[in-house]
Amino acid sequence: MTRRIVLALLALTVVVVAAAAVPLGLSITEREHLAFRDKAQAAARVIASSTEEYLSDHEPATAMNADLAEAARAGDCAAVFDARGRLVASTPCPITRSGEAGDLVNETLTGHEPEPPETEGRLLAAEPVGTFRQPAGAVVLSRSTAPLDTRITVAWAWISLVAVGGVAAAALVSVRLARWVGRPLTTLDTAAQHLGEGRLGERATVSGAPPEIRRLATTFNTMAARMEALIHGHQAVVADVSHQLRTPLAALRLRLDLLATATPDGAPELLASAQEEVARLSRLVDGLLAVARAEQAVPRPVPVRVNEVAIDRVAAWEPIAQERGIHLTSHCQDSSPVALGPDHLEQVLDNLLANALDAVADGGAVTLDSALGPDTVRLRVVDDGPGMTLEAREQAFRRFGNPKARGSGLGLAIVHRLITANGGSIALEDTPGGGLTAVLDLPTWHDRRTP
Repeated sequence: MTRRIVLALLALTVVVVAAAAVPLGLSITEREHLAFRDKAQAAARVIASSTEEYLSDHEPATAMNADLAEAARAGDCAAVFDARGRLVASTPCPITRSGEAGDLVNETLTGHEPEPPETEGRLLAAEPVGTFRQPAGAVVLSRSTAPLDTRITVAWAWISLVAVGGVAAAALVSVRLARWVGRPLTTLDTAAQHLGEGRLGERATVSGAPPEIRRLATTFNTMAARMEALIHGHQAVVADVSHQLRTPLAALRLRLDLLATATPDGAPELLASAQEEVARLSRLVDGLLAVARAEQAVPRPVPVRVNEVAIDRVAAWEPIAQERGIHLTSHCQDSSPVALGPDHLEQVLDNLLANALDAVADGGAVTLDSALGPDTVRLRVVDDGPGMTLEAREQAFRRFGNPKARGSGLGLAIVHRLITANGGSIALEDTPGGGLTAVLDLPTWHDRRTP
C-alpha cells in the first residue's frame, strides 16, 4: 500500500508540475524572443533615423556614422542602402545584399515590412529610411542570438530545477504520508494475525497515526479484550461446571447403587435422597445457564426509574416475606433515571432479595433505599441477617465463591456481571448492628452516551 500511495502522489505531482512548468517555459521563451526582436528593430530604427538626415535632407553623415559605430561596439553588424539598393555605409562587419539580407532589403525598399529572420545564430532586422511607402533607403542590422539563447537556457534551467525540487519534495512528503498511514495498518494487521493464531493478550499499539486509524485500533483492542474475556469466561465456566457437577453426580450414583441393593423399607428414603440430588443438579444447571446469558449480554442502556422497579419487586416478594414474618420495605426516592439494560435491575433485585430473605431469620427486616449522588444513584439492599466474613465477601462475586451458599452459589456472580456490564459497581458491606448491605452505584442516564 505504501508503494501505491507514493506512486500515485508522484504521478499526480509530475502531471501538475509538467502542466505548469512547460507552458511557463514556452511563455518565457516566446517573450524573450519578442523582446530580443524588438530591441534589434529599435537599434535598426535609430540608425535609420540618422540615415534619413543624410539621404533625404543631405545633412552630413556624422550622425549616421556615429550610430553605426555604436552598433559595432554593441557587437552588431549593420549596413545602410540607398533607394536603389546600393551600399552607402556599414560597420566593420559589413552586410552584403545576398541571401536573406538581400531579400530583406528588396522587401523594405518596395514598401513591405518583413519579419526579421534568424539565420546561423544571428537575427536580421530591417528598417526603411523615411516612410514605408517611399523609402529613401534601408538599414539592415544583424545581431547575435547568443545572449538570447543564454537567457532562455537559464530560464529553462531554473524552471527545471524548481520542477525537480517540487517532485523531490512531493516524493519525500508522499513517502512520509504513506508511512504515516501504512505503518499503523501494518501494526494492526500483525496484531490481528497474532490474535487469530490464539494470542488472546495481543493488542495493537498505534501512536502518531491518523485519527481514523487510532479509532480503528481502539475498536480492535476493545474487540480483542471482549473476545479474551469471553473465551476465558467460557473456560472458567467449563472448569467450574466440571468441578461443581462432580460432587452431586457422585452422590446420585452412590444413592442409586444403594437403591438397587436396598430393602423395601429403606427404598423410599434412598429415593428421596436421590431426588434431592437431582433437584440440586437442576439448580446448578439453571444457575449456570443464567450466568452464561449474563456474560454473553451486551447491554444497550435504557432509562430506568429505580424507585418504580424497587416498589414493583418488593410487592412481588412481599408474600414470601409475610410467610416468615420478615419486614420487607422500600424507601427509594424518586431521582434521575439510571442507564441499565432492559430488565437488568429486576434480575439484580430478585437475586439480592432472594439471598437476603433466605439469610434473614424469621421476624427480621430487609430494606431497600436509594440516594442521588453527583453522577450515580446509590441503591442499597440492607438486611439484619448473620452477615458475611471479610473473606466470604471478597469471594462472593465469583462463581461458586461461597461454598456455604444454600443455592447454586451463582446469584451474586450474575448480579456483579449485570451491574458492571452497564458501567456500575457493587460492593458488600457490614450492616451496622449486624447483617449485610449490598451497595449498588448505578450510572445516571444523562451521563451515558448510547450508540
